[in-house]
Amino acid sequence: MNRLGLGVLAGVLAWLVTGCGGEGKTAVTVYAAASLSEAFEDLAAEYEAANPDVDVKLNFAGSARLAAQISAGARADVFASANRASMSRVVAEGRTASLPVLFARNRLALVVPVDNPGDVTELEDLSDDSLVLAMCAPEVPCGALAQAVLADSGVTANPDTEETSVRAVLTKVMLGEADAGLVYATDVAAGGNKVAAVPLGPQIRVNDYPVVAVSDRAVAADFVDFILGPDGQSILWSHGFDFP
Repeated sequence: MNRLGLGVLAGVLAWLVTGCGGEGKTAVTVYAAASLSEAFEDLAAEYEAANPDVDVKLNFAGSARLAAQISAGARADVFASANRASMSRVVAEGRTASLPVLFARNRLALVVPVDNPGDVTELEDLSDDSLVLAMCAPEVPCGALAQAVLADSGVTANPDTEETSVRAVLTKVMLGEADAGLVYATDVAAGGNKVAAVPLGPQIRVNDYPVVAVSDRAVAADFVDFILGPDGQSILWSHGFDFP
């Protein structure tokens, strides 16, 4: 069985096991882009505090991979994507119970290890083939955004590794396995004192983040409403996301 098949099987089993939640609780299964990890962990905790009868189950991965799993039949209640393209796929295939709504935006960031061994000071430095550069694969939202920004800037950069999620890129930089990486602004904060950001200058390109209820369960719609409400938006803002 290939990786996608295993991912779908795992998603179905998880949904079957947790559909009723632990200790009589109602479970809501949320598929979310990897760049949303810390923010959605806080969202889930806040939602559970306000709804003690609900257990939020989070599944993080690259948006394209999550969309493929949902399209193949994985049982999610909510899908939060890091771009419109991945969301459009599940909508076009009739996998959603409502229309998607934008809930956040994110900007590209150039991140380096805190000691900056490659002496990267600007985007143009990424054209140096001696640097070890990590980027998301082109089909991943962060990868598509990075390619667009590089093209806008006239910079030719050849990544040494193309990852399936933005958090994999961040991890490469945090571990010192890459001299630089192109991630989201929110990932810089997630990297803590292990990474530093290199200013990109005026940045007008952003990725829009849409969310949708995949299942028609009331708890799915309610969790989406929470994300879009003032409490959810405040949490997202605190993690560096921009308002849509």
